[in-house]
Amino acid sequence: MRLTRTLRAVGGGVVAGALLFGAAPVASADDIRDRQWPLSANSFDAKQVWKASTGKGVTVAVIDDGVDGSHPDLKGSVLAGKDVVKGGPANQEKKVDHGTAMASLIAGHGHGPGRSDGVMGLAPGAKILPVKVSMPEGGAFGSIEGIASAVRYAVDNGATVINMSIVQAMLSPSEKQAIAYALSHDVLVVAGSGNDGSSNLGEIATSPGVVTVGAVDQAGKLWDNSNYGPEVMLTAPGVHITSAGATEPYHQASGTSDSTAYVSATAALLRSKFPKLTAGQIANRLVKSAGLPADKQGMKLPDQHYGYGFIRPLRALTENIPAGSKNGPLKTPESQPSPSAGSGGATDPSAPAKGNEQATEQSDSGLGTGAIVGIAAGVLVVVAVIVILVVRQKKNGRNGPPPGGPGGYGGPGGPGFMPQQPGPYQQPGPYQQQPGAAPAFPPAPPTQPPGQ
Repeated sequence: MRLTRTLRAVGGGVVAGALLFGAAPVASADDIRDRQWPLSANSFDAKQVWKASTGKGVTVAVIDDGVDGSHPDLKGSVLAGKDVVKGGPANQEKKVDHGTAMASLIAGHGHGPGRSDGVMGLAPGAKILPVKVSMPEGGAFGSIEGIASAVRYAVDNGATVINMSIVQAMLSPSEKQAIAYALSHDVLVVAGSGNDGSSNLGEIATSPGVVTVGAVDQAGKLWDNSNYGPEVMLTAPGVHITSAGATEPYHQASGTSDSTAYVSATAALLRSKFPKLTAGQIANRLVKSAGLPADKQGMKLPDQHYGYGFIRPLRALTENIPAGSKNGPLKTPESQPSPSAGSGGATDPSAPAKGNEQATEQSDSGLGTGAIVGIAAGVLVVVAVIVILVVRQKKNGRNGPPPGGPGGYGGPGGPGFMPQQPGPYQQPGPYQQQPGAAPAFPPAPPTQPPGQ
């Protein structure tokens, strides 16, 4: 299977050049903000969203190439993080743009007077925890190294949302365990569906409990290259998205990476406003507030292309939506075997060796070799006594039963054990919520950054 390094295709190149960091004319700086069409869409309405929540107090882990924490639109919002493969921090990326782009869409805060310049993320009050993994050389083939360590690091260092704008064709047992570990610690994992326009989602996106995201354009229509499948839960803007970069100040691109970042940002907004909700209940609010384009009204949901629809952050924050069950629409991962199980490696020392069940049973019964010999000797003594008594009885003309009553010494064994009857592993049934829909992404009044 083709394995995509990151879920983003750069289109349109660098936006506006290096001068936009400070000395550029106001009109050029405004152009960056104007290009962020999702912020001015009715379905987002960032100005109203920021009145309800900015994501303050929430940490979003970005598992990616690393992040340039010195970028003017991110400075002060990026924690040190960790390169889980090579060691060292992950907030000093200067060679690859992707992780910085994702971080800026989630928690960018702009810069300049009134923070009116540069990129605004949808959750500008959130913190970014960058976790750097090792991407395959050349970007298109191979396996990403460090996913399991990255996920566990994110969970153990305070992230309550994990953004994974990457795709891995196959996951190892340890990687599956790591994702299950995140879910067991109430961390919401968000992943992109991929950019091939195919049903090849990869095993991150198909992992139980992961919120898998496709991309839509400004009209709310599915992007042609957005991968699809029954695991797709939501869609979000992913076409002609302007973001910050590490090698260049800004650029524009399309991909499910961007849509994933917007869902992660919305999750951060929700986790900030509703801190008592579980990860599954956050997903529930995302699903029940989602919308569909006009020509898709009434379709059976979830749809393998749209999931439950495109996110509507303001509705997710403000509508009266019951919390629902702990897991919401998230499926529960099945227990994963330990990395050594079935791998031909070291065996579990507590497990009995094959072909030695009899010795194991003896050991479990608590009867050692000495005890068995003693019992055998005792039996011989009893038999000898019985023989003597029988002989004497015959001599005395009596034939009564042997001592101990009918059946002799011992008798039937003790109580047995009811066999354990574990029930089948229970997976939640299909999530039947059918969200209403509204106009897709018409422009809203110009947005202003939230007050700092």
